Amino acid sequence: MEKLSYRDFKAMIMNPDVPDSEIAPYLKALPEASGPFDPRVVPDPDKVELTAEAQFDIQNAVKWGNTVSRWRRHQAFNNAIANGVRKPVLVSEGDSWFQFPLLIEDVVDHLDIDYLIWSLDAAGDTADDMINQNPEYMDNLQAQKRNHVKGYMFSGAGNDILGEDSNGNPVIWKLLKQHVAGKNAAWHVDMSALNSVLAHLETDYRKMVRTIRSDSDFRHLPIFIHGYDYAIPAGFPGDMRDPAWETPHDKWLGGPMRQKGIADPALQRDIMRVLVDHLYDMLESVAGHSATTRIYLVNVRNTLHNGDWADEIHGTSPGFGKVAAKFKNVIRQNI
Repeated sequence: MEKLSYRDFKAMIMNPDVPDSEIAPYLKALPEASGPFDPRVVPDPDKVELTAEAQFDIQNAVKWGNTVSRWRRHQAFNNAIANGVRKPVLVSEGDSWFQFPLLIEDVVDHLDIDYLIWSLDAAGDTADDMINQNPEYMDNLQAQKRNHVKGYMFSGAGNDILGEDSNGNPVIWKLLKQHVAGKNAAWHVDMSALNSVLAHLETDYRKMVRTIRSDSDFRHLPIFIHGYDYAIPAGFPGDMRDPAWETPHDKWLGGPMRQKGIADPALQRDIMRVLVDHLYDMLESVAGHSATTRIYLVNVRNTLHNGDWADEIHGTSPGFGKVAAKFKNVIRQNI
């Protein structure tokens, strides 16, 4: 197959009307550079002529896939506003459940059918990044007042529970005890370590809410949060998942569990239920009574099943469509 010129490839990227699915075949995943919530992609040198201009573009984008995805979303949003498209406007800030660069249709991609979404999302972002280190949400919410913003969506905490720590190691390693035969899933979770993580997350979430509510125009702005689904650790017999962006495929959940001696797939899944349920417990505390707080916790547990997971942590495009449907139901009732 003849390679696509970089000029033609770049023209595709810079046209927001070209769907991601048409760009994806020209991309290559970089598993060695990817994190659990941070899939990395670049133009495939076997399919695209990588000129000096191409190399410059790629090397000067800290995370090329995130940069391209954000630009395309912003262009599509601005074009829709300029063309008078009438849909409710939302601002979203989140991790790879809200922006999985180009390879998978994520939650925001699916919701974009019914809403105009100003996306600040980036694969790899942590709650600390989005709320403390590089907060963008407040300035962008205020900027969208001109478009009568109707709500704010946030997707954070996944990396803190299911992803990697600051040293690039699986977080779950620190949250679990060494396997002991006969002990149940709850026993295998180090509650002291988990409670410490959740306490930091709760502090950050409450800070984000206070910041938004500090603007008198946003005292009652609907805020939509979620706590992910029961992830399925990889590496069990018959596991057919083969994500190009992750090697080995059980790097973040299944592998670390087996290193702890937790090899039974049923026990592994039960442990994931314990971890995710505790995350939801914390988020329920933040949300409080939604009719008063206007904070809505979208419960997406038991949404993704076998076949709906692209890897240990992310849904497939149809899987994320199921998650988006749950968001849509809550958003529609409360904006």
